[in-house]
Amino acid sequence: QVQLVESGGGLVQAGGSLRLSCAASGRTFSTRLMAWFRQAPGKEREFVASISWRIGSTSYTDSVKGRFTISRDNAKTTVYLQMNSLKPEDTGVYYCAANRGVGVLADQYDYWGQGTQVTVSS
Repeated sequence: QVQLVESGGGLVQAGGSLRLSCAASGRTFSTRLMAWFRQAPGKEREFVASISWRIGSTSYTDSVKGRFTISRDNAKTTVYLQMNSLKPEDTGVYYCAANRGVGVLADQYDYWGQGTQVTVSS
């Protein structure tokens, strides 16, 4: 099993920044890919960004490219999401997820955190 604990959410004005953290514990060696997803009220959970543990390769959804940066600290088994130039449409619950394989679909991910709320006011 892998446990994921997110932190760093909050309320910020449009144009501001937040950094989310996801601390992973347990059998993290069994996972290949870490990702952030988000879910706005009334909408489906959507992929935001992913990073591989081994080589650090990253992937982003188009709407956050150039504004968000995903990174990882292998020694701490922690993944980060730096979010800059935030927009009201970035509002939602942000979830950290771990994948034993690869992919950007939510149902491909094996472990999930409890989520952290991000609210961007206009």
